[in-house]
Amino acid sequence: MPCARPVLAVTLLCAPLLACPGKAPPRGEGPAPRVFHVPKGCEKSQAGDYYHAQNPAFRYRGEDDGGTLVLSVLRAQEDGGVRAEATPDGGSSGSSASLAIHLERTEQGFVGETRAVGYTQTGAECPIRFPTEVVSCSERALTLRAADKALFDEQCQPPPPAAKGPAPTRTEQVLVRGAPDAGTP
Repeated sequence: MPCARPVLAVTLLCAPLLACPGKAPPRGEGPAPRVFHVPKGCEKSQAGDYYHAQNPAFRYRGEDDGGTLVLSVLRAQEDGGVRAEATPDGGSSGSSASLAIHLERTEQGFVGETRAVGYTQTGAECPIRFPTEVVSCSERALTLRAADKALFDEQCQPPPPAAKGPAPTRTEQVLVRGAPDAGTP
């Protein structure tokens, strides 16, 4: 059995090397992790279905990738289903105004905009954007604060600063998680 000893010796010498942990990467290298300043509970995924607390006919479907939350606007149907709220032309004109709320977790908060469609006095369609922010997140609801109006002229442009008047107020909107009760439209 003279051959067994050299094999055993090599195995015993290599075993400690295999058990050693790898070299730790030096500190201070690589990008620093991004720090979000969002309301408590908002760091969790907000994906799911919601309805507006004051008007349950407005429904929302949230998709959340951990950094961005997009709430697509849906409309309740008489048959009990929902459909995506499209631009007035059905989206066929390639209108850039999608009816959705786009929010990002940032160092400045959970902020973004509501993208909608407004109309001039002559009926022309204008894409409009309302500043929007998340105020709170819970297991039951998502509370947003958004401007309550947008001012624009016949060319869909905001009025000059001197003509704007007071800034639009921001109101809170509560989106309740899930589907409304059966007796609610």
